[in-house]
Order: sequence, then structure tokens, then C-alpha cells
Amino acid sequence: MGFTQDRTAPVVHTRSGPVRGVAEGGLAVFKGVPYAAPPVGPLRWRPAQPHRGWSGTLDATAYGPSAPQIVREVDPMLGGHGFAPFDEDCLTLNVWTPGIDDARRPVLVWIHGGAFISGSGAMPNYSGETFARDGDLVVVNLNYRLGPLGLLHFASTDGADAADGEEGGNVWLTDQLAALRWVQDNIAAFGGDPGNVTVAGQSAGALSTTALAGHAGGGRLFRRAILQSVLLAMPLATPAEALARTAAYREIVGAKDADELRALPWPRLVEATAGLLAATAEWGHWTAPFMPVLDGVTAARQPVENLLDGPGAAIDVLIGWTAEETAFVFGLGEAYASATREQVLRRARDGFGDGAAEAYAAYEAARPGGRPVDVLIDLTTDELFRKPTLAFAEARAVRGRPVWTYEFAFPTPAHDGRLGAPHCLDLPFVFDNFDAWSHAPFLAGMDVRTRDDLARSVHRAWISFVRTGDPNHPAVPRWERYDLHSRATMRFGAAGT
Repeated sequence: MGFTQDRTAPVVHTRSGPVRGVAEGGLAVFKGVPYAAPPVGPLRWRPAQPHRGWSGTLDATAYGPSAPQIVREVDPMLGGHGFAPFDEDCLTLNVWTPGIDDARRPVLVWIHGGAFISGSGAMPNYSGETFARDGDLVVVNLNYRLGPLGLLHFASTDGADAADGEEGGNVWLTDQLAALRWVQDNIAAFGGDPGNVTVAGQSAGALSTTALAGHAGGGRLFRRAILQSVLLAMPLATPAEALARTAAYREIVGAKDADELRALPWPRLVEATAGLLAATAEWGHWTAPFMPVLDGVTAARQPVENLLDGPGAAIDVLIGWTAEETAFVFGLGEAYASATREQVLRRARDGFGDGAAEAYAAYEAARPGGRPVDVLIDLTTDELFRKPTLAFAEARAVRGRPVWTYEFAFPTPAHDGRLGAPHCLDLPFVFDNFDAWSHAPFLAGMDVRTRDDLARSVHRAWISFVRTGDPNHPAVPRWERYDLHSRATMRFGAAGT
């Protein structure tokens, strides 16, 4: 199916004004469409504000700038997660659609991860092309404010009016909410159905999705959620903790108060992120320099609660983890490769207390020949991802709420097989777009046929869930909902599923 209007320069009329896109691979694609006012000048650290619109037709043929972020020069996993150019004026989104018509296709909104400090909707990795083409979906992805520009928290006297005129924090979340409201207002003009929206994300993007569920309004903003590798075990910061983190950041950047911060150029603000990363790092722990805050306004409860008894309780959920999530952090690098049993035991005591030695022995026995770092990877993957995900599924099942669970266990041979299936490895399989990941070292050495067969299964399951609320399709074994009787979890592994 292809769009039927001007095949070289399709035009859609949004509420802010007309936008002209481009034809790409049988799809109409619109890039760099503003969904909120530029958060610059007096709007820095302010909640997202409505865009004032434009006169004439907006050229939407090129991505807008990515949110300012630090860029890792050498990345042995992803090969990089930023995408230049960067600019504070970054609140844009991108749309892929098979047709500018009244077909009312299901809509997929993708929110990128990156620990709230990196990533972009402009990255080829997250192009909506494959989902739009293979699933007859309208796909949207977006930029939102990251790092200090999106997650610093100020006392109410320093803050600004939050959504609906109330005081609060989490301006990154106000960005994402503005994007979802843009979808509600405009997606029908792109051939989509505003009443059939799925929000999906990975890592910080998945945590974002759970936070957005607190504003779902009984499914009015979105009906379904896909949560990939969501850190449910990491609670949002309290206001006091967030203020302390902001104070530590101000000390690093050399600003005594919010007014001095506002006077600094964004490159200086982003540069100081490295200092906060170093200050918050803790051996054997998955830490983040910036964390969302439980501010009582934009986030009224811990995000997981939104999908249990909160405003998002009726949302259908697909959720899962990768088998060796924390290998992404601990699998490479001498500090962990040379880890000793005693070091890992000390880390294990944080979760197991006096039972740390017994737990270590159990994990060691489950991985014959494993190194201490392998034990660290297994126990922290369980602690941070697998166990909280299954606890969430149990809680949904008790309430009779739909939830499907999966484990992505396809190991990569890259780096001599030391990684297993780390955090992020599922992404190219979900999007089924390995060409866009050619720069990622952690994909090296995979058997192409096996890889592609598994990708088709995963990709089609996600499409089926977006379209129907059920991930089943003919190429996978029967995937039952998680319930208290079967506790069924789909395992995507080396031999298929």
C-alpha cells in the first residue's frame, strides 16, 4: 500500500499549519515537525508550551536537531547513540505513514532510551520505516529534552508552571505528553487512528512509557504499551534527592543558583554531565546521573503503579527483558573483567544480605565455568530486570489485566561471546533493520540467516500487538497471556522462539 497524493512532496495540514514531507520507499515521511515551542531562552527548564504555528508550508523533509547530549567517542556496544546536529531547539517529531487518507491505521509512538542522557528520534536505528511498511501502521518517534536540560529539578521558587498551570518538575515528561497530545490532535490527517495508539520504548523510553501511563486518562492518550528492558526496580527520586543531585551538578558546573545556570550556554551544561556521571558511579551498580523525580504533579506515583491501579490500569501491556541485561554495563572493561569473587560478594550483599554467599554459589552453579563478572551480570540482571518484570506481571495477573511477557535470549558472538544477550540487543530485532545498525559492534559475527529469521518473528509479534493487542502470529508458537496458572513467558532464543 502506498500513499496516493503527490508522490514526491506530500502535504498534510496540521493544526499548526501545513507540512510538506518526502516520499521514501513507498511511504510518506515527515521529519522535524515541531510539536511544542522551542524550549530556549525563558522557556529553558519550563514545561513544554504549545507551538505558535507557522505561516506558509513547513518543509518537513529533514530531521530536526537532536537534544543536546554528551557523545561517547568509542562505544564498543552500540557504536554511538547520539546523532548530530544538537541544539536546545529540539522538540520535534517524525512521522512515517503508508497513506495520507482516512484509513485510520493503528499508531505506534516510539520513545528512545539512553539513560535520559542520550538518543534521538533522528537516529536511523529508530526509523519507523519498517513498522509502517510491514505493519501498515502510522509510526511516530520524537526528541525530548535530556540530561541537565530535561531532568534538573529546582525548588518551587526556582521552578516554573507545569502542565495545566501547576508547579512541578520532569520537563522531559511534559515534552513527551505534548507529543502524545499532538498525535491526538493531528494523526488522523496522516492516516492514523488517534483512538488506537500504542506507546513503546526501551530502557529510559520504557520507563517514560510507564510515567506517561499516569496521564493516560483511561486510555484516551494510548491503549497499549510495549516495555522493553524497563528498570522497574529503580524508583523515581524524591524531591529532596533530586534537589541534592541538582546541587551537586551546580557545584560541578560552577553555578551558585538556577539563575546562573540559565545564563550558561547549553554546551557547557552538557559538558558537566561527565562530572556527574563520575560522581554518581558505584562499582557493580547500574547508576544514572539524572533521574526523574516523584514531584507529585507530573509524576504523582511510582511509574509501575500507573499500570496496576492507576490511570493506565486498563492499558494492554507487552513487557520483557534480555537474558544478560547488565552485560551492557559490566561485560566489557578491565574493572569488571578482573573482578574477584570477594568484590562480587560485597555487591551481592546489597541485595541478599547475609544470604549473599549462598546466592553467589547458586548463580555460580547455574553458569559452569563462569567468571565472577558473569555471576555479577546474572544476579544484577535478575535484581534489576527479570524479577521486577515478573513481579509486575504477577500483579497485573492478580488484577486480571492483560500482560504478555518475554525474554530475549539470543546471544551475540561479538567480543568473544562474553555478552550473552545484553541490554539493547533486542532493538535491531524489534525493528528488523540491521542495515541501520551496521555501526554497532555488539552485532558482529551473527549468523545472518538465523538472525533474520528471529528478527521477523519478533518484529511481527510487535506489529500484531500494536494492531490487535495480542502478539500472536503464525510464525511463533502460541504465546499465552501471563496468568497465575501458566506464568507463560515467550523466550526468543538462538533456536528461534
